[in-house]
Amino acid sequence: MNGLFTPAGKQGLAGLSAVVTGGSRGLGLLVAGQLLDRGCAVTIAARDGEELERARELLLDDRPGADVRIVRCDVTDRVQVADLMREAADAHGGVDVVVANAGIIQVAPLDALGTADFASASDTIFMGSVHTALEALPWLRRSPAGGRLALIGSVGGLVSAPHLLPYSCAKSAVAALAEGLHAELADSSVSVTAVHPGLMRTGSHLAAEFGGQAEREFGWFSALAGSPLMSMDAGRAADRVVTALARRRTRVVLTPAAKAADLGHGLAPALTVKLSSLAARALPAAPQDDGPSSPVPGREVEAAADRGLPPVLRRLRAWGSALNDRAAAGLNQRRNPPRPAR
Repeated sequence: MNGLFTPAGKQGLAGLSAVVTGGSRGLGLLVAGQLLDRGCAVTIAARDGEELERARELLLDDRPGADVRIVRCDVTDRVQVADLMREAADAHGGVDVVVANAGIIQVAPLDALGTADFASASDTIFMGSVHTALEALPWLRRSPAGGRLALIGSVGGLVSAPHLLPYSCAKSAVAALAEGLHAELADSSVSVTAVHPGLMRTGSHLAAEFGGQAEREFGWFSALAGSPLMSMDAGRAADRVVTALARRRTRVVLTPAAKAADLGHGLAPALTVKLSSLAARALPAAPQDDGPSSPVPGREVEAAADRGLPPVLRRLRAWGSALNDRAAAGLNQRRNPPRPAR
């Protein structure tokens, strides 16, 4: 994997059984790799069977013989999530660690969104986390090591981001869920870790869905997601996530920009909202009178992404594109990607 999965050399999770939802690409794939490197048997789950097969091959490239299982699972269906936990427990003698990471990203102005977009984000991000947590808990409570549960939120759930409203609403609910579960389980052997990443170089811009002026929306989002000034190396982020799990941290916010936004919102929420409003004015408006638009995957508009972008964003995209492209190719974000060099 060309250094994307660097063994962390840290102890504390060896011999445990872990489940990662949304584990077939991006951050979930890297978290699965970190768990394997620390001695876990890992089950990764996602909706796309072919994507899961590729993910398993990528995970095994640098660790032949590692214990990796794949299970197709749609986290919006609680029955499928229950089956996932049961399969992982049957295969590995229980479930000790669970990372609820499955999600979607929709990037569009409000006027290009409909209620279906909010429902889709809520079903996958929030209810997917609810299903994962509730079905994992009976197994985590039985763990001799004491169960560990991580819910992957976002800085967008701490400070609502313009043109990411359904995503921010759903991630905000995940943040509340993580805090509530931590309080409810305080007297149990199960720890709950809330993880709130900022922008990371995972190649997620290709799998995200864009509405309104899709090419321009893709352009600004991918420019920021690839910029070293605004985004974080995904491998380092995954290491921080798994370290927080191992240490049973209550809450972790990743990237300096996300920490600054979280602090600013806590100290001066009205000012933070005003700054967010100014940022929204600089983003592309929805086409007039079109109403909600059908979302377009990023990989379908990538070629036209620079069209209509201001020069500063074009330069930013060019700066970060090599990092983004490397992440996308290595983290299973492209359809039918070339096999990595061995």
